[in-house]
Amino acid sequence: MSAEPFMEAVMKPKQDPIDLLIAIEEASVAPIRPEYVEGMAIVPPQPNHKHNKGAFKLAVQFDSAGHLASMGNGYRAAHKDGTTMSLLIPDFYVCRREPTELDESYLKAHKGWYPIDMIALVGEVTSTNHETDTGPKLRTYAAAGVPVYVLINRNAKTAHCYTAPVLPGDDPTEAFYDSEVKVALGERLRLPEPYPTLDTAAFLETPV
Repeated sequence: MSAEPFMEAVMKPKQDPIDLLIAIEEASVAPIRPEYVEGMAIVPPQPNHKHNKGAFKLAVQFDSAGHLASMGNGYRAAHKDGTTMSLLIPDFYVCRREPTELDESYLKAHKGWYPIDMIALVGEVTSTNHETDTGPKLRTYAAAGVPVYVLINRNAKTAHCYTAPVLPGDDPTEAFYDSEVKVALGERLRLPEPYPTLDTAAFLETPV
């Protein structure tokens, strides 16, 4: 008598990307904060002073205009089935709200990651890995439904404002933004209401 082997009892549960990133952090001899985008664990290059200074100046412009701008927190986006789709640490962002008790509970349950629906606007400043910000991260923010993506592309010396995220099907790698405003670095970047027009002059002398 023969029977098909029973597999479910011996199969290991799929590792949550959150635990994968924790393992990478623990294995590193240098302090890092990896991200998870389109099925890949990414360790961004260490940003230099001018990168951080420029991102800070943009965040200050939002803050001065009365928006909940900040830097440093990590955000989690989920698939429809609740599993982790992406784990992102934007260079700067504008929140819809101050963290609620529910948000803080989410942070605890997901080991240091807030829900991405807290974000109304997200911003990235490219480093040597500029392809990540212009490709996978752009698609991921669109798939997560982040309404506005501001990108400072120091490699191309351009500034972009992407709006109207579209996810045409169930595959997040097919997501995109349907509208884009683009200017040269040093010019003022027009954003949708109620956001201020951004001064990008801080990046004119910022090397890639």
